[in-house]
Amino acid sequence: MRIETREDVALWRVIMAPPLAVLAALVLGAGLIIWAGEPVLASYWALLKGSLGSSFALNETLTRSTPLIFTGLAAAVAFRAKFYNIGAEGQLYCGALAATFFGTGMISLPPYLMIPFLMLVGAMAGGAVLIVPVLLKTHMKVDEVVTTLLLNFVILLLAGYLLEGPWKDPMSLGWPQAAPIVDEGIWPPLLAKGRLHLGFIFALVAALLAWALMRFTVWGYEIRAVGLNASAAGFAGIGVNATVIRTALISGGLAGLAGVSEVAGLKGYLTLDLSPGFGYAGIAVAMLAQLHPLGVILSAFFISAVYVGADAMSRSTDIPTYIADVLVGLSVLTILVSVMLTRYRIRWN
Repeated sequence: MRIETREDVALWRVIMAPPLAVLAALVLGAGLIIWAGEPVLASYWALLKGSLGSSFALNETLTRSTPLIFTGLAAAVAFRAKFYNIGAEGQLYCGALAATFFGTGMISLPPYLMIPFLMLVGAMAGGAVLIVPVLLKTHMKVDEVVTTLLLNFVILLLAGYLLEGPWKDPMSLGWPQAAPIVDEGIWPPLLAKGRLHLGFIFALVAALLAWALMRFTVWGYEIRAVGLNASAAGFAGIGVNATVIRTALISGGLAGLAGVSEVAGLKGYLTLDLSPGFGYAGIAVAMLAQLHPLGVILSAFFISAVYVGADAMSRSTDIPTYIADVLVGLSVLTILVSVMLTRYRIRWN
């Protein structure tokens, strides 16, 4: 057996690879459902109905996809430059901490200024936390996977200290949560009923801007060039280190916006369980989207639907909710295999 590079990749292969990969993941996941002793079609129907079968279910799916779009974009942009940012979870909390610090009464602004101000400080906080890891990578060749991953724990411990100590709301009846965001900073809901808020629109705009950045600007060209071949990019006159640093700041800023979205758009205050792992799930979102910013919207919606639908499936069957994690993991694996088969062919001797 040998693997050969495809000289010409047909467009239909690129388009069909993600849906076929997801279908393969569902087929593989069916084995676990059978193992659990439940009917496959009825279980998947319960999952589909629980995520898309009603206006409430669709509302929840879109709400949950909002932070996933931000963290998926953070991973997609960084990975295109071969900067493997694994710390979106910590950057999410940094954005939430900044929004809480400035949005709980420190300053007074009208809503049309307070909302963009909180987004700005949240994005800056998310980007700032990546300065040390990216400088260590560009100047000392320190692996950013390790540094960004470890920073997650440091930031979560900091958030825990603040919420248990100086930032603890005396009105929270002993729960570790911060004071609520002022009314001027709250992102308004999009619908009269449900939890979907303005952050979903912001997430869609962020995806469009990220796509335009990567597709039409010099910065985007440099990011793609560095990701494809850093040595060749440097030989062509592109500042490789400057490009990686710039990419890291953009990536961290997008992850920080996810934290602002959850604090100012969904909950209204900061808690330690603000994120059930949106930062880590963003990596799966980006991989499913093949690092395409617009594809991130679809993959975030898919993963959100799986998680939301899994809860409904678990309530109607004896299948545990962690089957959603298995399905997401299988989807990532199958999409990687499909991408490989898109670019390469297997020859059997």
